[in-house]
Amino acid sequence: MTRENRIDCDVLVVGGGPAGLSAARELRARGVARVLVVERETQAGGVPRHCHHTGFGLRDLHRAFTGPRYADELVGRAIDSGVQILTGTTITSLEKDGEARATNASGLHVVNSRAVLLASGARERPRSARLVAGDRPPGVFTTGQLQQWVYVHALPVGSCALVVGAEHVSFSAMLTLRHAHVKTLALVTDLEAQQSVAPFALAARRFFGVPVWTRTRLVAINGRERVREVVLEDVTTGIRRVEPVDVVVFTGDWIPENELARRAGVDIDPGTLGPASDIGGRTNVVSIYATGNLLHPVETADVATLRSREVARVLANDLEVGLPSSTVKPITVEVEPPLSWVWPNRFDPSSPARRVALRTKTFSQSRLLVARQEGREFSRVRLGRVVPNRSLGVDGAFLAAAQPDRGPVWLSLG
Repeated sequence: MTRENRIDCDVLVVGGGPAGLSAARELRARGVARVLVVERETQAGGVPRHCHHTGFGLRDLHRAFTGPRYADELVGRAIDSGVQILTGTTITSLEKDGEARATNASGLHVVNSRAVLLASGARERPRSARLVAGDRPPGVFTTGQLQQWVYVHALPVGSCALVVGAEHVSFSAMLTLRHAHVKTLALVTDLEAQQSVAPFALAARRFFGVPVWTRTRLVAINGRERVREVVLEDVTTGIRRVEPVDVVVFTGDWIPENELARRAGVDIDPGTLGPASDIGGRTNVVSIYATGNLLHPVETADVATLRSREVARVLANDLEVGLPSSTVKPITVEVEPPLSWVWPNRFDPSSPARRVALRTKTFSQSRLLVARQEGREFSRVRLGRVVPNRSLGVDGAFLAAAQPDRGPVWLSLG
């Protein structure tokens, strides 16, 4: 019979990326004595470890780092604060009383904690989940796979690539391909414009010679021994054309790593597909909190760290005064198309979130955000420009008039 080792801590943080590390450090700063971070990779630091371009840390550390340097900085600061980090370890189950089971090379472990903070992040959907027709040859990647292929294993990629997507991460994939000496034919998006910041698209075109083909959809990948060509379709005219490439990189289309949360009985928001939570990361399971890009895909690393610090402050306070009662019934918030999701998607009407994040599926300019509850409109907010795949922050005061004894709040664009 296999013996299980016991580990005791005050807070178990699941995920050793920027969000988990920053939250763990903040918990220690707030007086939480025993903070354990469990990371399934052999090194902590998360996705930035594989992003060799600069620009990390501007908002949270007020300096520009490359991805690996940024990851090292966060790991070092967490360790210096007294956080224990256990790498190469996978949490296999999570109970509502804070008990978790983990496995690593040294065996099986039972982790007992007062609270669990889930910070497992999000992943890109692979080609198989996007229902792209054609063959199944080598040469097809997601951004994360490409970065590991190039920066970790130093393997050859190919000669000419098509990047599917035109958001922040798509331009990161372009830079990784450039590092691997692979020509990027273009970035393609079925939307009418790219969804990153304008300087990225300008730099891609002028300095790297990479265009963004808008209103263009990838419909097939052809090739047996290797990707040989792609079939693209103009979404306006329906006209198709063939482009010769030997690499295809799928970017964006994120989904939170929500499996552990679901198995633990945490409610999943239908819009974000992450744990439904309030501004403090509280879920419907009293002992389980959530933070970072697990809550909604996907923000830049420094934005995720800043929000994780806020969640950590709430959790530290809750541990001091007592975890909230499960009888407290927050108001849920849901969205109507073309809105994709809202976060936080649960709130206490006596203390609504200071800031609410929204995403939409379409571009829009100067629209009204309308809040209704049981068909009654109770608030309107004028929005600025809204761009798909980018979050828009809204002052959360507009939710204060919601009634606690009524149903969910529904948000729509007017």
